[in-house]
Amino acid sequence: MLNNKFFIKVKLYIIFFYIVLFINLIFSTNTKADTFKITELEISEPFELGFDKNKVLDRGFIKAFKELLSMISTSDEKKKLGSTSLNSIKSLIDSFTVSDEKFIKNTYFANLDVNFNKELTLRFFEKKNVFPSIPKEKTVLLIPVLFDISKDQIYLFSNNKFYQSWNKNIKRFELLNYVLPSEDIEDLNNLIQNKDEIEDFDFKSITTKYDLDDYIITIIFYDNKDIKILSKININNSLKLNNLSFENVNISNKKDFNIVLNSTKKVYENYWKNLNKINTSIKLPITIKVNSSSYLKILNLEKNLSNLDLVSSYSIDKFNNNNTFFKVIYNGSPKKFIDDMKDKNTDIFLEDDVWTIK
Repeated sequence: MLNNKFFIKVKLYIIFFYIVLFINLIFSTNTKADTFKITELEISEPFELGFDKNKVLDRGFIKAFKELLSMISTSDEKKKLGSTSLNSIKSLIDSFTVSDEKFIKNTYFANLDVNFNKELTLRFFEKKNVFPSIPKEKTVLLIPVLFDISKDQIYLFSNNKFYQSWNKNIKRFELLNYVLPSEDIEDLNNLIQNKDEIEDFDFKSITTKYDLDDYIITIIFYDNKDIKILSKININNSLKLNNLSFENVNISNKKDFNIVLNSTKKVYENYWKNLNKINTSIKLPITIKVNSSSYLKILNLEKNLSNLDLVSSYSIDKFNNNNTFFKVIYNGSPKKFIDDMKDKNTDIFLEDDVWTIK
């Protein structure tokens, strides 16, 4: 009799545990933080008669949206959304905060943080036939080689304006962080000796000195007022060649030089964004099984799904004493999903159309 009561109590405790677990996970799923964040955006306005703080904020929202566009869309796709109305922008905002407000010489200054609802923003982009990218930063080694054809001279460090200026005036929305090579006379001499075959030169002698798998070789051929740039972009174990041409430019002229520099950077930013596009037209249904007794694994999975940008949505489909089943909609391929989970240190394998956490 006592044994029966004991087992009944144990069973009730188990049922109660799973109910609490289920409610906790549902609650966590529904309150998943899902925003695109624009932070510490400086806004200002002359403090004059008719000053209206709401109008200042409205201009700040437009500025924040433009920065978001620059961060998550390529330069071509950005143009499709350039004329987005203020009301449309406001409809995408989850929350905002204003801080560090001050008046200096009759001018109002403040910092603005804006959180754009990710789901609404992705849906809005999709309606405009724009597929945004994951705003993910990347550190790459950049080797800019300047070949002055008229002087038949190679420059890598000194007298190389690209090397000296590349990491100046970095824009807030840029996702690529560049590491420039340290000045090494051996590297320079090696390039000078091979200047006639510079396009085919194997830069591994330089790239292997740095603890970076990703690199970009930028070879600038400068001939009087014409520039041709050959770029070898090696990111995520994939090599892409790109060619740019500029006519009637003088790199000694600040305006001309900045046009060439920013256009080249834009090519690299666009390439990186294309690698990280969120294709919301792909809706891959995934079922994931986790042992119900592995509470920490369940919590870890829920945390990982919340932090994966390509996860459109997820929820608990069903659970029992043995297993808990998650239903996931993923905006990518199965291989990409496996890679994402590996990056989160989660081993997963497919069995009978169900993904199982090891």
